[in-house]
Amino acid sequence: MTSIAALATPPGKGGVSIIRISGDLCENISKKILKRTLSPRKATYLPFYNSDKQIIDNGIAIFFKAPNSFTGEDVLELQGHGGSIIMDLLLESVIQCGAELAKPGEFSERAFHNNKLDLAQAEAIADLIESGTKEAALSAVRSLNGEFSKLVYALVEQVTFLRIYVEAAIDFPEEEIDFLKDEKIKEMSINLTLSMTNLLEKAKQGSLLREGIKVVVAGKPNAGKSSLLNVLAGKDAAIVTDIEGTTRDVLSEQINLDGLPLYIIDTAGLRKAKDKVEQIGIEKAIDQIEQANLVLWVTDCRDEEIDPKNIKIEDLFKEFTEEKINLPPLIKLRNKIDLIDSVNKPNENTLNISTKENLGIDELKNQLKKLVGYKTSESGVFMARRRHLTALIKAEEHIGVGLYQLKEFAAGELLAEELKLAQEALNEITGEFTPDDLLGRIFTSFCIGK
Repeated sequence: MTSIAALATPPGKGGVSIIRISGDLCENISKKILKRTLSPRKATYLPFYNSDKQIIDNGIAIFFKAPNSFTGEDVLELQGHGGSIIMDLLLESVIQCGAELAKPGEFSERAFHNNKLDLAQAEAIADLIESGTKEAALSAVRSLNGEFSKLVYALVEQVTFLRIYVEAAIDFPEEEIDFLKDEKIKEMSINLTLSMTNLLEKAKQGSLLREGIKVVVAGKPNAGKSSLLNVLAGKDAAIVTDIEGTTRDVLSEQINLDGLPLYIIDTAGLRKAKDKVEQIGIEKAIDQIEQANLVLWVTDCRDEEIDPKNIKIEDLFKEFTEEKINLPPLIKLRNKIDLIDSVNKPNENTLNISTKENLGIDELKNQLKKLVGYKTSESGVFMARRRHLTALIKAEEHIGVGLYQLKEFAAGELLAEELKLAQEALNEITGEFTPDDLLGRIFTSFCIGK
C-alpha cells in the first residue's frame, strides 16, 4: 500500500504545524529528511532537510511503529513552525521521498480498515472537529471512545442469540419447541425491544446535537422578526427599523440552546411586493420555510387581521404565493404584547411575546426544545448521524415485523429472516456490514489530514 502524507493542522500562520505521514516509507523518509532513524514513541528535536540537504526548519519528530499508531501502519509526525511556506516546503520534500498526498479522511479510513476503530468511532472524529457546542463535543468524545459502538454490539449480540435460538428450533423440530408458548423467546423479545427503544432514543438526542435544528422566522413586514432574531442571538445581528421591508435577504445566526445548536433564519416580510428585490427576498423566504425543521410565525398582536380565529395558518401563505407550501411544524408568536392592555391566553401552538421587553422568550425556548424532543438533562448521550438513525429504525422495523409473524402465524422461519436483516442493519453502523460506496461517501466528507 502507498504511503500518504498531509498537513494535519489548519493551513495558515501559527505557532506549530504538523505533517502526518503513514505507510511503509516512514523510516525511509525519516532517513532522508531527518538524516536518522527514530526510536518509536520518543519526541526528538532536530533539523528538517530538503532534497538539496538544506535545513528548511527545526522541529519535533515522532515515529510510531506499526501496529501501535492511529492508522495501524508506521506513522511519522513532523512538527514544525506554523507558516504556510515552511509547511509547503516540508510537505514537498516528503512527497519527493515517495509519499502521496492523502485524500480527505484517508488516515481515518486506514485506521478503520486496520481495525483500530470501527466506523462509528471514525465518524466521531469528524463530528468532534465540527462540534458547535460543548455538549456536542462531549457526545462526540463518547462515540469516539466507543460508547455508542458498545451499545450497538450489545444489541447485535441480543439479536444473534435470539436468531440462534429460533433457528435451532427450526432445524431441530424433534425438540418440539412451541414458539407461541415458550417463555424464553418471549422474555428475549421483550428485552430486545426495550434495548432497541433505549438505543434509538439516545441516538435521536445525539443526532440533534450533531445536526441542530433549522428554525425560520417568518411573517408579514414589521411584525418583529428581526428583533426576535436579535433577542435569540443575544446581539444586533439584523437591522431593525420602523420601515417595512427592511429585510430583503436571508440572514442566519447560530445560537446555543442548552447545548442544542439552533440555526435561526430571518427572512423577508411576506406580502404582495412590487419591488423586484423584495420579491426575490420573499421567494427566498418561502424556500427557507420549506427547508426548515420549525417555523416561528411572528405577528403583531395589535393587527387582528393577520390571524383571524377561523383561518388556518396554512391559508395565510395563499396571499404571497400560488404554489402549495409544505409547512414544517409551526409556532405562532403574538409579538408586541407590551403595547396592549390585555393579552389573550396562549395555547399549545401560540405564545405571547415581546421582543422589546424580553417577555415570553424563555417559554419560546422551552417550546422549541419540546417540539424537537431535545432533553437537556439527558446524560451519557453519544454522537449519532442520520444514517445511524436510519439503520436503527430499519432494525427496529425488522424486529417488529418478525415478532408479529411469530405471534400471528407462528412463522419461526420469517422471524429468523427478519432478525438476520435487523442484524445487517445494525452492523452498517459499526462497519461490519457496509457497502464500499457508503464508505467512500463517509470518508470523503472528512478533512484532509484526518
